[in-house]
Amino acid sequence: MSTTLLPPHRLSRRGFIKGGAALGIGTAALGLAPAWANPWGQTSSYPKGEESGPNISLAIRRQSVPIAGQPARPITLNGTSPGPLIRLKEGEDVTLRVTNLLDEPTSIHWHGILLPPEMDGVPGVSFAGIMPGETFTYRFPLRQSGTYWYHSHSGLQEQIGHVGPLVIDAAQREPFRYDREHVLLLTDWSFEDPSTIFHNLKAGEGYYNFQERTLGDFIADVGRQGLASTWEARAMWGRMRMSSRDIADVTGATYTYLLNGHSPDDNWTALFRPGETQRLRVINGSAMSYFDVRIPGLEMTVVAADGQPVRPVPVEEFRIGVAETYDVLVTPKDDAAYTIFAESMDRSGFARGTLAPRMGMVAPVPERRRIADRGMEAMGAHEGMDHGSMTGMDHSRMADMDHSRMTGMDHSSMAGMDHAQMDSTVHATGTAMLPVGVAQPGSRLDQPGIGLDARERRVLVYQDLKAIAPWPDRRPPGRELELHLTGNMERYMWSFDGKKFSEVSRPIHFDKDERLRLILVNRTMMEHPIHLHGMWMELENGAGELIPRKHTLNVKPGERLSALITADAEGSWAFHCHLLYHMDAGMFRVVKVA
Repeated sequence: MSTTLLPPHRLSRRGFIKGGAALGIGTAALGLAPAWANPWGQTSSYPKGEESGPNISLAIRRQSVPIAGQPARPITLNGTSPGPLIRLKEGEDVTLRVTNLLDEPTSIHWHGILLPPEMDGVPGVSFAGIMPGETFTYRFPLRQSGTYWYHSHSGLQEQIGHVGPLVIDAAQREPFRYDREHVLLLTDWSFEDPSTIFHNLKAGEGYYNFQERTLGDFIADVGRQGLASTWEARAMWGRMRMSSRDIADVTGATYTYLLNGHSPDDNWTALFRPGETQRLRVINGSAMSYFDVRIPGLEMTVVAADGQPVRPVPVEEFRIGVAETYDVLVTPKDDAAYTIFAESMDRSGFARGTLAPRMGMVAPVPERRRIADRGMEAMGAHEGMDHGSMTGMDHSRMADMDHSRMTGMDHSSMAGMDHAQMDSTVHATGTAMLPVGVAQPGSRLDQPGIGLDARERRVLVYQDLKAIAPWPDRRPPGRELELHLTGNMERYMWSFDGKKFSEVSRPIHFDKDERLRLILVNRTMMEHPIHLHGMWMELENGAGELIPRKHTLNVKPGERLSALITADAEGSWAFHCHLLYHMDAGMFRVVKVA
């Protein structure tokens, strides 16, 4: 389709907060389905039940509501789970009063929003959390527009429904046109308690993986690549005590994948009139799940990434990492239904809805693809890895550190930590999951990721993203900071530079207003969506002056990527992997800008 461009115009979760205000209850009607999942979408007025600014009240509680036809007790916000769409406007000063009706502390983090550190909503950093029965008032100016989301940063509350979409309407005309919009919030729900899931992962990281290789797979590989190569590959994975099908830590074995709070069988429907251009605001608000999104029969045009406009990119499919957002335009011309298909990266399940001119219509649901096997690219093979050097290696001893002493991140024990006293960073050699002898990881920005084939359909890659116009700060970086993403999958421990959060004594230090290059090196066999609070990361993807701004960067296994940062937000900020259980297991740091 053609698009007209216009001129660019975990840490301690315990703390104390004194002085509660009166309880604030929003206007959203109580019930299961979020009101913003109205099938007619956003046109000239806000659908009933949205919470629109600049003054909003939210009440957080546990309620009994069915999910996927079964009894459940999610966390609700103003009576819905996921929470209501919060709709604000760029340039406003907003006030959001959040009342905690739970029997435990809670919080809200406004993901991707630039705001004062005490309003960021991360307990133990610059905010104490919201105690039971208390009300906390968030106040901050809106200096941006686009598609974002909000979620708890307390314990594992994200996993039980404490999430919602956030849209900030632009003060000036956006660089693309559309007739109607729909919010598509992807989440993963489990009827297991999150603490049980975490315990199971600690007991065995493959606990939820029921798609292991079979004898038939081995025979098929022998037919494709020969006995010797197949045997060596299998032996390599065996020596590392890993499975080539460790694609996702938590899978459809326990997850029901939801679209706007609805299971695939619910057939949530977004309505259109043939010939209208629809803006789909796609948000991955899941705890642990990457999704591959496509609408068979429709081309999508990506027009924004993480809330920031980008030059239009026509695609047939895109992978959305945890915490990322993409805005796409589609123009269905036929009087027919189309399936919105969001397949989990490990192919263990999917979320699904329908784009249709009338309610009750359905379209064919694509067959799920087979799970892919991780290959040598996960270990830097594309950088000239010497496979022969791995023969006979003892991969069970790939780390310098004493893992037996890493017993899990104890948030409650860190209530008294004074993060303000952490003034610099220490880089340890750490525990690299890539075997010794493997070449340094390299750029994979032109690759869509495991299980996606660019020859099958046009798939979005990071290299495609270009900003509408150059960003204001054109200075070259004054220094480089390199961080390694590390962990031990067998014991389910995750870290930066070989140290989990409970083992570090200092934050990562940024000088106020400095321009720096952050280099992320993924030494693990898993994808990691890395999120920096309070500041943009400008992804160095080869787009020159038009490199895109993102708040969350997906780093593939064996990948090295970099981003430019302007450290203009004084204060202490969270920096972490947005896979919930990775963060809770230690892949978390504090960045201090001073």
